[in-house]
Amino acid sequence: MDKNVNGEFKPYISADKVMPEFTPTAIIIGIIMSIVFGAANAYIGLRVGMTISASIPAAVISMGIIRGIMKRDSILENNMVQTIGSAGESLAAGAIFTLPALFIWSQELGMASPNLTRIIIISLAGGILGALLMLPLRKALIVKEHGTLPYPEGTACAEVLIAGETGGTKAKTVFTGLGIGSLFKFITDGIKLFPSEIEWAIPKYKGAAIGMDTLPALLGVGFIVGPQISSYMLSGAILGWLVIIPLITHLGQYIPEIIYPASVPISQLDYWGIWNNYIKYIGAGAVAFGGILSLVKSLPLIFRTFKEAIRGLKSTKGTVSTLRTDEDMSIKGAFLGVIAIVIFIGLTSFIPVGISGALIIAIFGFFFATVSARLVGLVGSSNNPVSGMTIATLLITSIIFKSIGFDGEEGMIGALSVGAVICIIAAMAGDMSQDLKTGFLVGATPKKQQYGEIIGAVSSGLVIGLVLLLLNKAWGFGSEELPAPQATLMKLVIEGVMSGNLPWVLVFAGAGIGLVVELLGIQILPFAVGLYLPIHLSTPIMVGGIIRGILDNKKEDEKIIKEKVDGGILFSSGLIAGEGLVGILLAILAIIPVAGDISLADKIGFGNNILGQWGSLIFFGLLSFILIKYSFFAKREN
Repeated sequence: MDKNVNGEFKPYISADKVMPEFTPTAIIIGIIMSIVFGAANAYIGLRVGMTISASIPAAVISMGIIRGIMKRDSILENNMVQTIGSAGESLAAGAIFTLPALFIWSQELGMASPNLTRIIIISLAGGILGALLMLPLRKALIVKEHGTLPYPEGTACAEVLIAGETGGTKAKTVFTGLGIGSLFKFITDGIKLFPSEIEWAIPKYKGAAIGMDTLPALLGVGFIVGPQISSYMLSGAILGWLVIIPLITHLGQYIPEIIYPASVPISQLDYWGIWNNYIKYIGAGAVAFGGILSLVKSLPLIFRTFKEAIRGLKSTKGTVSTLRTDEDMSIKGAFLGVIAIVIFIGLTSFIPVGISGALIIAIFGFFFATVSARLVGLVGSSNNPVSGMTIATLLITSIIFKSIGFDGEEGMIGALSVGAVICIIAAMAGDMSQDLKTGFLVGATPKKQQYGEIIGAVSSGLVIGLVLLLLNKAWGFGSEELPAPQATLMKLVIEGVMSGNLPWVLVFAGAGIGLVVELLGIQILPFAVGLYLPIHLSTPIMVGGIIRGILDNKKEDEKIIKEKVDGGILFSSGLIAGEGLVGILLAILAIIPVAGDISLADKIGFGNNILGQWGSLIFFGLLSFILIKYSFFAKREN
């Protein structure tokens, strides 16, 4: 990847070389990857509030199938697979950050349960709009600013694809992780040989407890995010479970009155009851403060980014190229597609937002798609403040809806629908810009990638509704199994504006904690998520983070360390995908009745946790050693 004699960029596959790219094989494998990683990310995101990028795992799996099994040699086919696959994962992330709030409202407020058609249309509208709104920005962001915008994840994916041309063992590592993650999840939560959640109350410290969800996905998440983020999450959890809950427990002994939002005196609540009634609101306040603060801190960059992107868009108008690597979908067709979708949203009741909501989607969608596409180029998708953008959209939308009399249950559903579409648009636009950067570096055809993004969005959009319905029916959103932290936060934001029926003291206390954390120079969002979620999720993540931290600090050649870290990340990605898929399988089994209240999942769970908590801890330790094997002792590429 270099420049030719004329100073123009020269990709890995030159523009005059034609290779298999948009093939039935690539499309089919890509669709499967979009559904698999979309569903797995939905499960893990609802459980722990984080998702993983599917680009590199999808590319590696594609290389294993297309190059390793089918013996076909085309880097562009592999790139198409990761393009379609990562689009499905991004759409799923945007959907799970918002739409579960509809299910929680149906349980708490007696609203009608969200129907599958509405979820699918919201997902498809956001996914397609995100792809179409990003389309005219490609030349401005990817081509014109090559060398200025680093696009870290997109560049890393291109390096993986190019390295894969020489073969290797990376695909086997992902598949091994997927198999082990699937088996572990099935043994613990399917057969129930040992519990997946263990905890111990701390003696003589009433209300304090330490626990761990001994699950492969959490270990993998910790390795991927590293020791610093893991420690921030655990710090928040420690504050909640070893400081605030015991403090509330102690004071509750002397307060006989019921303190809202609990329905019984504090003295009758255990640590789980206090977490559910009080800590969740404190944590939500901290998360909301962190999301808004990240957006405010990014405002100068956001407006400058938007201005430069629009200026770059204007400067590329009228340019015509006959190069394969410079072909785009029809800009006119994309514009008409956006107009048609916005009109459809405004004039139909499928997405219940009315004309005003459709206009908000059009304005905020274009703005945040532009911002997200460029921010990913600057700071990477992991640091893209999508949640902050969504919170800002929800606040403004809720205020507008309430001022025009569109309030109550209909107004709340409408405001959340607007936020859901915007969240998916921002996630999709960021992912598409990252994929187009990868394609630019390896020499892909932009037009074919753009079609691939839409295919991935449609594939995932048609399935994500079923996944959400299934997971909600099996365990319920907002439960211990699926806390759905971002969606619960979006729900609280809308409720706060529309009805004011919130324990604001707790929310503002959380915001105050967030402010203190920010002043101490700690990253607030991972800390706030740790405070919001049970400590059981942060402890296994910390184990993965410690393993990654020890590896990062080994005194070896940087190239060797990078190969070992890459091996661990690929194995961890497999663990996450494997657990997610078996989690969804168990959700299906949990809703299939066998006899009375007994489900098929209960029927196969014959182990009844016979190995107990210590057995669970031992098996998690073995899993950790396997992660060490695939990272510290990763095989060198040939």
